[in-house]
This record gives sequence, structure tokens and C-alpha cells, in this order.
Amino acid sequence: MSIVKSLSVGNGDMFYIKHNTDNFTIIDCNITGTEENKKRIVDELIRESASKTLSRFISTHPDGDHFCGIEYLNSRMPIMNFYCVKNSASKTIETNDFKKYCELRDSTKAFNIYKGCSRKWMNERDETRKQAGISILWPDTSNQFYKDALKIANEGGSPNNISAMIKYSVKKSATIVWMGDVETDFMNNIETDLKLPKADILFAPHHGRKTGKIPKSILDVVNPKIIVIGEADSEYLHYYHGYNTITQNTGGDITFECEENWVHIYSSNENYSVNFLTNKYKTTFMHYIGSLSV
Repeated sequence: MSIVKSLSVGNGDMFYIKHNTDNFTIIDCNITGTEENKKRIVDELIRESASKTLSRFISTHPDGDHFCGIEYLNSRMPIMNFYCVKNSASKTIETNDFKKYCELRDSTKAFNIYKGCSRKWMNERDETRKQAGISILWPDTSNQFYKDALKIANEGGSPNNISAMIKYSVKKSATIVWMGDVETDFMNNIETDLKLPKADILFAPHHGRKTGKIPKSILDVVNPKIIVIGEADSEYLHYYHGYNTITQNTGGDITFECEENWVHIYSSNENYSVNFLTNKYKTTFMHYIGSLSV
């Protein structure tokens, strides 16, 4: 069994994977609000990773709502393995969190991720440790549209379109895909070079905003069983009508318990429900909303 959790962190993204190996993965960081809230989130990360001997932090891209609080996180839970796309992104205003991002990005702790890259024990195993089941689907660093987006980010523009895309796949269970904050026009431009797999669960890019609406031709390939729409003001969201969706604005923290043939799903909002899941009467966590056959 493995656990994938999408944390409700407001206007931004933060996830963790408690693998069915001795790996623990954090994807992005948006720790904001009161000191109590920041402490609550990091306390959970420390608690859930305590049984694991290897942890990694994957940064999809250097935008504030994806690295906010990383200085605090690192102070309490030192980041030893920092995965990011190779970049020299700059900001007009450099916050302490951006400075910490750059410090990690430019350190010996960094590993640059790109389409098809291999890394022990991200997707390679050996005699001492199993692999984590993580694959990098994008960027293709030879793609001209990506090169153009990288130049924009390096010159202080938006880093959204240098986002890494990530797949987590559990043997005989779920395939889960993250797309960072890539924007619709960019997806249209790179589609011929973008080879996405079919996915059981897809986290909509740019928190589900209309600016990151996934083109239908790409959705037809991925054919997700569930699209998770992140947090943003409802007027900016695209709701993917015709697909099964979970909306984090109302669902809060969403926990995916991945077992053989099934994903059991829980919401931190006891009043949240959907009508497309099977009731397997699971009680591992509070506020079970149903199970997805995979």
C-alpha cells in the first residue's frame, strides 16, 4: 500500500507520497498562513516520513505558490535530495523562500530532472533498495517551445511553462500524473513531443484554472478516471464537465490510499461527497468518500 496526499494549502500546490517502499516524496511546497498552520503541515510530513530512510523534494517549477515556505520546511525537515528542472530563473523581488530555492537548485543536493531521466532510487532499484515508481514525463529539453519558456523564466518572466510533468505508478494499482502549471497554449505547442500515459488520476495543471485547461486531444490520450481540480477562486476554474472530478476548494485535503486494483479516497471535509465511486467501507483514515477501481 502507498499513500498519495494532496494538501489543501490555498492558492498553490503541495503533495506527498508515502511509498510502498522506504521512499518518501514531497512535490512542491506552499506553506502559508499562521505559524500554527505551517507547523501542522510540517509536523504531518515529519510524522509520515519517519518510517522511511530516503526522502526527496521535487519542485515542478520555481513559482511562489509552489515553493512558499520552503525555508521553513528545510529548517525543520532538511532537504537532502532536491529535484528540479535545470534553470536560472530570476525574480524582480527575491523572497527568502526564493533564495532558499536557488540555494538548493544550485547545490550538490540538486538533481536536474527531464523527460526519461533515470535516478536511483526514483525509478531504478538495486540490491539495497526498491525504486519509488516515479517517472519524469516532461520537459523535453530539446523542444524549442520549452527552450523559449526557459529563456522567459531565466529573464524574470513566468516559470509556469518550464514545469516538470511527473508520473507515479504503483504496481497493480493507480497511475497518477501531475502537470505542474503548464498553460493551454504551451500544451498545444508541445503536443507532438508530449507522450503522456493513460492515468487513473490526473491533477489538473495550474490548480485547475482556465489558463491551464488541458486540450481535448491530450485528455483523449490520458483518459483520466478522475481529474483533481486544485484551489483557486471558482471564477477562474475550468471544471472539466464530462469527466469525474474532485474539487479541492470544497474537498480540502484529499488522500489516496493505493492498493492492488483499488484506490480508496478520503476528504478532510466530512460533508464532501461524489457519486461515481464504489463503497468499499474503508476506515484507514477519516471521512472516506469511496473507492476507484484501477
